[in-house]
Amino acid sequence: MSITISDETLNACGMNPTEFKQEIALLLFQSGKLAIGQASKLAQMDKIHFCELLKERQIPLYSYDIEDFELDMKNLRELGRL
Repeated sequence: MSITISDETLNACGMNPTEFKQEIALLLFQSGKLAIGQASKLAQMDKIHFCELLKERQIPLYSYDIEDFELDMKNLRELGRL
């Protein structure tokens, strides 16, 4: 599938096609819609450079929510480490 973005849209954003793809990849990664490998491919970057871009934008590489924390606490208690 191909998507065409008009020059008018790119000009309105002030981006070139590569920058536009990177922005879309960042948004899809941040929302959990794409994994790191898929997002870096969409951004036309290797994973290392995409991770650097994530760091520059202060987008976490991993999502660690309260459920993950509670599971970690439960496991630590069961192991006798708390």
